[in-house]
Amino acid sequence: MNQNIILAPVLSEKSATYQETERKYAFKVEQSANKIDIKKAIEARFDVKVEKVATMNMNGKVKRSTMRSGGRVIRTEGPRASWKKAVVTLKAGESIDFFRDEQA
Repeated sequence: MNQNIILAPVLSEKSATYQETERKYAFKVEQSANKIDIKKAIEARFDVKVEKVATMNMNGKVKRSTMRSGGRVIRTEGPRASWKKAVVTLKAGESIDFFRDEQA
């Protein structure tokens, strides 16, 4: 079950800054997972010690799309999926190298 909790790392400029300065890493996680489950999954998968876990539910936004087909304009809209984000703070001296772990 631990392997299914972590869906993907969130790689952005903001998360890269947090990784370098504050030892914080962001992950997209299963919506039903709690902080204890997330902590165990991160420690097992990356072999690190977790100090703190913060979670937040990200609401899916409405996506609007306009396209032309056969001379007509078609407008559609629909919701994007909602998801859960976990920001994990590692203990001092710990770090995660995503690219090394991908190749292993």
